[in-house]
Amino acid sequence: MLKSCFLLVSVMATLFFAGQGHAQTPGIVGAAAPRWDVGTWYNLPEGVEALDVDDYRGKVLYLYGFQSWCPGCHSRGFPSLLEVMKHYKERDDIQFVAIQTVFEGFGTNTAEKAKETADAFGLSIPIGHDPGSSGKRSNILERYRTGGTPWTMLIDRAGVVRANDFFMSPKESIEILDGLLAEKDESLPSGSE
Repeated sequence: MLKSCFLLVSVMATLFFAGQGHAQTPGIVGAAAPRWDVGTWYNLPEGVEALDVDDYRGKVLYLYGFQSWCPGCHSRGFPSLLEVMKHYKERDDIQFVAIQTVFEGFGTNTAEKAKETADAFGLSIPIGHDPGSSGKRSNILERYRTGGTPWTMLIDRAGVVRANDFFMSPKESIEILDGLLAEKDESLPSGSE
């Protein structure tokens, strides 16, 4: 039954993506991670007003895209995020960010709901709200070519997207992240790792 649900959601995401005029498949694995340009944030470090992908250069980044009204985000996405965060709680070379990537339900998936959802899951990580512009799809949704929510994007120390897919299990995420954390990035100046 679970496989059938994921297959259905995957087909729906593909159809949705195709219906938006995109001929390409979701994801941008191997590409430089695009800017976020997110204006609304919660749980930022003191003195910081906004974040973007370049702020994480030199770190491995787990970027989670959600919508407050998304049942899969609540039942699978957030619990997976929490499990991966717990696995790496002692490490400072991996960072976690969650951004509400709105592409539907603009009146429901508001900045306030993003904060309420993050608070309900006890998240103390940076939480962004990306409603897009003028009721259009989220900037991140467009730039990272996501196929919906929940969506996970794993970005290496050099700012390259190494995984970008609909729901990833904690085991799959940890395997990829362990590999990224083990890599020595020759493009980084020595001492920046």
